[in-house]
Amino acid sequence: MVWKDKTYPIAQCNNSYIFPGIGLGVIASGASRITDEMLMSASETLAGYSPLVNNGEGLVLPELKDIHKVSRAIAFAVGKMAQQQGVAVKTSADALQQAIDDNFWKPEYRSYRRTSI
Repeated sequence: MVWKDKTYPIAQCNNSYIFPGIGLGVIASGASRITDEMLMSASETLAGYSPLVNNGEGLVLPELKDIHKVSRAIAFAVGKMAQQQGVAVKTSADALQQAIDDNFWKPEYRSYRRTSI
């Protein structure tokens, strides 16, 4: 892609930001389907975290260290859009945020003990 006389390679890494947030937003809101407007809301939310958009320099996508914050924001935007479109039951913003927190994946695993050789 060329923008302002500068070439930017196109990659699919945006999917690592977009799709976890969409899935989380659908699960947290209980949406019955995914609409075009929900996808656009996810894209617009991700764009809001772009260093290039916000600062006029840097990368198009936010740093990977911010992926949890970005995924939560995308989930919230998707869930609210689902509610606005009537494909999810309307709840308060706090209830939606709590559902997102309750369903957010936490990389915690049980400790296992070896029982055989």
